[in-house]
Amino acid sequence: MHNRLLNAWNKIITKLSDWLDTFLVNLPNLIIAAIVFVITILISKYISKLAIKLLERSSLQQSMKNLIARLISIVVILIGLFLVLGVLNLSKALNTILAGAGVAGLAVGLALQGALANTYSGIVLSYIDHIKYGDWVQSNDFEGEVVNIDLRAVTIKQPDNNLVYIPNKLVVESPIKNYSTTAQSRVILQCGVAYDSDLRAVKELVIDVIAKAFEAIQDREDILFLWEEFGDSSINFQVRFWINSTSAIEVMKAKSEAIMLVKEAFDEKDITIPFPIRTLDFPEEFTLGNQNGEAQKQNNHGTDTSD
Repeated sequence: MHNRLLNAWNKIITKLSDWLDTFLVNLPNLIIAAIVFVITILISKYISKLAIKLLERSSLQQSMKNLIARLISIVVILIGLFLVLGVLNLSKALNTILAGAGVAGLAVGLALQGALANTYSGIVLSYIDHIKYGDWVQSNDFEGEVVNIDLRAVTIKQPDNNLVYIPNKLVVESPIKNYSTTAQSRVILQCGVAYDSDLRAVKELVIDVIAKAFEAIQDREDILFLWEEFGDSSINFQVRFWINSTSAIEVMKAKSEAIMLVKEAFDEKDITIPFPIRTLDFPEEFTLGNQNGEAQKQNNHGTDTSD
């Protein structure tokens, strides 16, 4: 038993001695590899900043510039890792790593289909001009200003200052309404007036009010006024006009202002915007007074009986 323990201890000492000798022999390579790796990290950061500065002169979107700079930095780091493995004489291990990376990449790709789809969609969104930083857009029932586009989601700041993160895949596959692609937006206002109103006078009054209120309207002919229908309690109309706007908030403000001005003009001219009403037709033999009289007699009769 003693001899066995002694032999095991000698083997451990021999193995540790071999490891120490190997470490001392390879110590210069380890130091060089560490220096190469640190230099690679520093170079990748410098090249990334340099790429950002060079790309600032291009017309690419900011998100696309950031993406390109990040990819360049990753490529530099990978080159540095290959150099480190070469310094450490681990070329065989490199081949093994590459072979394993292929199998692992296939498994990871199947497991992360959604994430990869968002990444690809983020690259697409960074490249196209339909949506970019600062645009006021509407997509997937959300509306607001685009404040960021990365490889995962599009960040939208809503009018209430809340941030909404929409996955890139949903933005690419869904319709996008971009208010910032044109310098003007159309305001659509609907209202109704009483049946006894002078329709021609109402039309002229509304057009005059809208034309004087908004600077973007250069000609009265630019205002479209249409009578829509004979409603249940009013004759309804629609007025359309253009304003200088690149966001839905400005459209809402213009519509709100137009509503106030039209209401004030109608009040001044005694034009009525009627409430919804319903007319009831009773038979000729039906009179409310007779029913009340009979009810009163029944009540009196009941009172006499009780007395």
